[in-house]
Amino acid sequence: MAGTDKAARAWQRMLSGRRLDLLDPSPLDVEISDIAQGLARVARWNGQTRGDHAFSVAQHSLVVEAIIGHLTSASPELMQLALLHDAPEYVIGDMISPFKSVVGGGYKAVEARLEAAIHIRFGLPPALPKTTKALIKRADRIAAYFEATELAGFADAEARAFFGPPRGISREMIDVAPRPAAEAEKLFLDRFDVIEAARRTERG
Repeated sequence: MAGTDKAARAWQRMLSGRRLDLLDPSPLDVEISDIAQGLARVARWNGQTRGDHAFSVAQHSLVVEAIIGHLTSASPELMQLALLHDAPEYVIGDMISPFKSVVGGGYKAVEARLEAAIHIRFGLPPALPKTTKALIKRADRIAAYFEATELAGFADAEARAFFGPPRGISREMIDVAPRPAAEAEKLFLDRFDVIEAARRTERG
């Protein structure tokens, strides 16, 4: 009947029991266990990678954070920002760049609100300073180069054209071997805990 339609559901129930509103996400509904669970089960490259397991966003996040550590003498806060740079994807998934271009601004608005809520939850700046954003983007593109050539079937020249050369980083410095979801989840959580401990020590 007209006028009886319920409003579309705009929240997701998490395994922690939290209900995260996608249109107005509250930092109080963000849990690192949910982020790790989700990212470890979201495949990079739409799953079009070599190996017995998907290469997850959780693993990609660990690679980006490791690259940041090689590129600069990073503070614990910067390392945490790098580890969480794709954290909104625990809710919205990993949309490949060509499809993002098709979808347009609505996707980016949802992503930005989720990112701000996640950052606030963990005591990080809601919006990244330009220099920090540029450094993380550089590490992200280096990670993408190695993922593309090692896992996603790109030729070296093709990957360099899309992502640029991986200046300052060699293949031996990072781990892009796909791992089972449960293992990737644990590695992500363990690294988060190590960085959080360093942040607490730094704050005194």
